[in-house]
Amino acid sequence: MADSRVTALYRYPVKGLSAEELAKVSLKAGGTMPWDRAFAIENGTTDFDPADPQYFPKTKFLMLAKNERLATLETQFDDDSGTLTVLRRDKGGKAKQVAKGDITSRIGRQLIEHFLTSYMEDDLRGPPRIVTVPDAAGAGFSFSDVPMKVLSLINMTSVRDLERVTGEPVDPLRFRGNVYVDDLPAWSELEWENKTFSIGSLKVKGILRTQRCAATNVNPTTAKRDMNVPQTLRIGYGHMDMGLYCEVLEDGDLATGDVLTPPA
Repeated sequence: MADSRVTALYRYPVKGLSAEELAKVSLKAGGTMPWDRAFAIENGTTDFDPADPQYFPKTKFLMLAKNERLATLETQFDDDSGTLTVLRRDKGGKAKQVAKGDITSRIGRQLIEHFLTSYMEDDLRGPPRIVTVPDAAGAGFSFSDVPMKVLSLINMTSVRDLERVTGEPVDPLRFRGNVYVDDLPAWSELEWENKTFSIGSLKVKGILRTQRCAATNVNPTTAKRDMNVPQTLRIGYGHMDMGLYCEVLEDGDLATGDVLTPPA
């Protein structure tokens, strides 16, 4: 078998919104990708306190599991300016800018919130509120689905095996991973909890299998709920897991093409 290599890297600056592909990234021990899930959209509450950030379950925020209309939006985040550009795809797939603002600033967040108030009206329990913990390097609080800071690793061989079971294509971005790798045995990554391995020069530790929810049912291109991924996993494999949460053990760089060395 060929060496397993990184085929793609992604971050998700705003929880529930679109992915951004990266060619390479520098990571800190105990951290996640810079700006990954650095922002979230609180749905009708004001419970999150940036001065005392606490983990909240994803149900507090706008999220694909319940708010599939988010998938009709494409976002672009600029690290230097803090500007988030929001585009909306029409039925033909053409994207048009609908909002823009520096979401590291209160005024910029309000510009995006005004758009969301109208666009997501049917999904809101009250005014939407973009929350974040200020950090110039994007290494602050992460609004992950789990309390710890992690990288989400997806094995493309496992995705293809799921396609075999479903009998139809499965877009890997349904799983909103950070690190996509290929040429590993299918599902082998699920056995790496509490095991250390390397990706290029980066040392990581598997800490938790990623259990899948209804967010994966949403087609990231069409925004339609056109599959039942958790049910398919449960019936086909006896679990609802796809991917592995990993802890970064040492500072290092990661790039597409890097070789993954499995646990010994």
